[in-house]
Amino acid sequence: MARATILIYLFIFQIMAYEIFEIKKEDESIIEEVKKDDLVMRQSIWTRDAKSLGKEGNSIFLKIEGSEEALKKAEQLLGEKARKLEGEEKEEINKKFVGDEEAASEGMGFIFG
Repeated sequence: MARATILIYLFIFQIMAYEIFEIKKEDESIIEEVKKDDLVMRQSIWTRDAKSLGKEGNSIFLKIEGSEEALKKAEQLLGEKARKLEGEEKEEINKKFVGDEEAASEGMGFIFG
């Protein structure tokens, strides 16, 4: 039984891979191009502007959560128009994305009780 549990955790962890990219406002149209890709469009995709994440500047942050193959494809499609976040910066921005999602879920729970 423990082996099955470990395999389930590994499967869930694999699905939950994500990348976050910073895109300049003037290059924002690349996001729609990426969303049109057959592989990438089947992943979970969120966007937030810098100000909504408590950051300075006029950037858009793009979070894609899904398979490793799709994340690599998205990175390729974004090319030089995006900067991939890494390390502490990636974790900090991800916490803000997750916090927004949790707040929205709590709000819906409050409305529908």
